[in-house]
Amino acid sequence: MFYREAGDFKTTYRGDSQTFPIRFDRWRYYAVVAVAFGVVPFVINDYWANAVLVPFLIYAIAAIGLNILTGYCGQVSLGTGGFMAVGAYAVYKLMTAFPEVSILIHVLLAGGITAAVGVLFGLPSLRIKGFYLAVATLAAQFFLVWLFNKVPWFYNHSASGQISAPERTILGHAVTGAATTAASKYLFCLAILFVLAWLARNLTRGTAGRKWMAIRDMDIAAEIIGVNPLTTKLSAFAISSFYIGVAGALFFAVYLGAVEVGEAFGINKSFLVLFMIIIGGLGSIFGAFAGAAFLVLLPVLLKNVLVGRLGWATDLAAHVELMIVGALIVTFLIAEPHGMAQLWRLAKEKLRLWPFPH
Repeated sequence: MFYREAGDFKTTYRGDSQTFPIRFDRWRYYAVVAVAFGVVPFVINDYWANAVLVPFLIYAIAAIGLNILTGYCGQVSLGTGGFMAVGAYAVYKLMTAFPEVSILIHVLLAGGITAAVGVLFGLPSLRIKGFYLAVATLAAQFFLVWLFNKVPWFYNHSASGQISAPERTILGHAVTGAATTAASKYLFCLAILFVLAWLARNLTRGTAGRKWMAIRDMDIAAEIIGVNPLTTKLSAFAISSFYIGVAGALFFAVYLGAVEVGEAFGINKSFLVLFMIIIGGLGSIFGAFAGAAFLVLLPVLLKNVLVGRLGWATDLAAHVELMIVGALIVTFLIAEPHGMAQLWRLAKEKLRLWPFPH
């Protein structure tokens, strides 16, 4: 078998603690990155960009952010849609106020603004947790959507209440606006996801990640051994909100181009990202990717099969999709709480030991 550790000897602590300790895993990772950056942009079309790849990349960023807060730090949040709206409206105001600044800077600044808002709404986590914290973040969701609906300054006093992204370019290629190509949108989102995923992986392996997990496992014991719950919880809210704000900015500016806050960033968006990390796996960067891929591909697959081939009504297919997602969530919570990431981990363990039982 090719999937073996024989010959993979470690002579340093750095080699022993690397993300992919098995040589074959590293080759596979490099191959996926090479295909994503070097092959897909040349073969992608508008359908694959708009229906599958671009939403997958954006939702993966949001899922990584929520997984940092919920999966690693143990703080329940139902305000993901509201924080994505903060990122979207922040990047819109920046794009219209400073048109000469790069869209990349605007997206990162929108993430920073969302991080500040996330810290503000994360303050209740210092006193409450569990169900009560979920209700507090749910209140943030409704408040933020109401705020962006009722204050005309946020949508520049538009008569329709919608916001529309003006055209912006990077290296001469449009990444927002009507003239944007599928490859440009895909590469812009992919580059941001690659950097943010790399940062998240290193954060969760370092001191910050260990503090988050200590708070998640038992906050009282963590405080006894010297972990400051104030800075640890607020740092998780800040970094998580930064990721979600960047995802919201990309969702508006690159993917949709024009949004109305109640439709694009309602409570359904919060639950969708939460379902991604539950199905993909809490406390796992790979789980964020797996959950995002699954819940982006599932509606496309059901639409093509149920509506396209079997001739079902669109609303019936949508209800079947909700039933399948609900059944999967219950199944994973009961049978495998760590989600698809744990199933993938077990499959790799079987390959490492095959054909021996243990």
